[in-house]
Amino acid sequence: MSRPLDQTDWRILAELQRDGRLSFNQLARLVNLSPPSVAERVRRLEEAGVISGYRAVVDPARAGLPLTAFVQMRCAHGRCLLKTTTADDLPEVVEVHKLSGSSCTMLKVRVASMAHLEGLLERLGQHGEMNSHVVLSTQYEGRPVQPPQPEGRPVTVSEGWSRGRDTTR
Repeated sequence: MSRPLDQTDWRILAELQRDGRLSFNQLARLVNLSPPSVAERVRRLEEAGVISGYRAVVDPARAGLPLTAFVQMRCAHGRCLLKTTTADDLPEVVEVHKLSGSSCTMLKVRVASMAHLEGLLERLGQHGEMNSHVVLSTQYEGRPVQPPQPEGRPVTVSEGWSRGRDTTR
């Protein structure tokens, strides 16, 4: 977008994140604009890539995939999961995050059973070291994107750490 998002853009985004099936008439009423104005703003947000798509939200457990796990990967040289497989090879993987630090990738996976998870972990193990975490319950998921908070939030300085402090006295 050539201009930063304003409060009206953020209100439109908030409403569409709540219900992506809103008509322009319904959305216009919610954000106090005319339907043509809302349609133009939504079109600009789509063209800028701020709105990247619309989709149905599916309950994985009710769709037959009740278990969620996170798998940290530290791929072996030449066996990088991201370079040697495709999404079609691992349909259980619903998110892939490249990481800094000692692990290279974090996967979020959804599976039908513990046996299914075990088989997936055996397949993933071909790529290197793993550390897996089974999700017991999820308290909150899918938080909508919100406007950035202003800079300048207070930072609490730790009194136990300081640079150059003489601790021998």
